[in-house]
Amino acid sequence: MATVSEPGIGALAELMVLDLSHYVAGAYCGKLLAAFGAEVIKIEAPGVGDGARQIGPFPDGNPDPEASALYLYLNTGKKGLTLDLASDGGATIFKELVAQADVLIENFAPGVMESMGLDYATLSAINPRLVMASISNFGQSGPYRDYRADTMVEMALSGQMYINGDPEREPLSSTGYQPSYQSALYAYSGIMAALIARDRDGKGQYVEISIQEAMASEHQFTLNGFTASGKIRMRSGNRYGSVHPTTILPCKAGEDGRPGLVSLGISDPTQYVLFLQLLDLSELLDDPKFSNPQLCAQNQVEFDALIRPWFMEHTADEIVHALQDNRIPAAFVNEVSDVLDDPQYEFRGFWKEIDHPVSGTRRYAGLPYHLTEAPPVYERANLLGEHTDEVLAGKLGYDEGRLAELHEGGVI
Repeated sequence: MATVSEPGIGALAELMVLDLSHYVAGAYCGKLLAAFGAEVIKIEAPGVGDGARQIGPFPDGNPDPEASALYLYLNTGKKGLTLDLASDGGATIFKELVAQADVLIENFAPGVMESMGLDYATLSAINPRLVMASISNFGQSGPYRDYRADTMVEMALSGQMYINGDPEREPLSSTGYQPSYQSALYAYSGIMAALIARDRDGKGQYVEISIQEAMASEHQFTLNGFTASGKIRMRSGNRYGSVHPTTILPCKAGEDGRPGLVSLGISDPTQYVLFLQLLDLSELLDDPKFSNPQLCAQNQVEFDALIRPWFMEHTADEIVHALQDNRIPAAFVNEVSDVLDDPQYEFRGFWKEIDHPVSGTRRYAGLPYHLTEAPPVYERANLLGEHTDEVLAGKLGYDEGRLAELHEGGVI
């Protein structure tokens, strides 16, 4: 396995984690634990594996369950074990592993673990120190418990969709799996809190995460604003609403010929004055329509028309550096290729190259937090069932005959 940073003793090196996750939410939580040294054992169905293995893109466009870009990113640093939990033998083996585990992560629909006899009450009786985290769309209770969901549903029900987009159009959702990633972060922090409590009290506990609640908790500014004022923050597109210029403006094309875009975030009066001075438009400060960011927001269409010529005379590179040199918030609107080449990420070593026997060497995002004494270690994702024999022999003492029997019976 390729390691791209020099490991010390991982901050979580003493932990054994059973990862029953599929797709995104639970898998990303397990990935974070593995990065800091926890032994994370990814448990998948024999022959099939995590459904994320079927989701592309794939290298050269050839579908391969061992080369899914989504799976490889979400499961770095884990050991792979295949196990048929629906079989008596598989459930027995799983319980034997639970007896040694510190943490269990699962994101099945509510009721699935219970239907297999693997609910927290059963597993905690086997291992009272177990911390079990369950991530689901709406939590383990409530009228929506069994509803189906995806990113669109979670964004809609959390209220986040309603405040995004152009005010003249329908609400706008985000793309990708953002609700799943956000809930994984809450699961990670909940697990860490439960482990600290276990050190104090000597017993584990159940950590329950609702993706809907995770998303609702992230725009408290909007919700708290409503409870305080009774006013609903309306969609404002790329504009902040109460102050301006906080927007995205086109500018002169760069050397590559691509149309330029610059994001502005000017809300402070001092920054506003500096901005107008830089554009040689200080006279606007004497105009009652533009004398401060709040009044500018009320006349933003007219204001944008006045500053647009200056933007169209300069490239994004010229504009961003000129504004930032004057302590004015501005940024490039990066395409994905720009993000990969951004000098800030490069300087901090954010992108990690990891080799994989099937997909080859690929770049992966690192972690946004850094521990000086126990830096994260980046290792490739597991092949399906790659460490099954190693784990069962090492953890449970199974000999070659027992392992062969289990393989033949389709249990592992």
